[in-house]
Amino acid sequence: MDKKPVLTNALLETLSIIAYRQPVTRMDVEHIRGVNSDRAINRLVEYDLVQEVGRKEAPGRPLLFGTTEQFLRSFGISCLDDLPRTDAVTIAEFRAEAEEEAGTRLDI
Repeated sequence: MDKKPVLTNALLETLSIIAYRQPVTRMDVEHIRGVNSDRAINRLVEYDLVQEVGRKEAPGRPLLFGTTEQFLRSFGISCLDDLPRTDAVTIAEFRAEAEEEAGTRLDI
């Protein structure tokens, strides 16, 4: 019997960024999270929730990541358009709160 994957807060945060911003590079994820995300992305690939979807047309041609069909099945959605959307007011509130906590202006 296979063990069910455990999605920690770090994995859920990383998965959310990839799901909403895909295709996205590891560096983009790390810029948003503010921490190294190698382990989180590798674990999500292991769990078949994230996959390499190509390479960015940029110096070094970094890998691009996106979600998988398994991601959709695991979260009970039929397509990415079914992901919940947040309105602009809520986003502005989240940004203001994060900027206050960080003591700086966020460029996201």
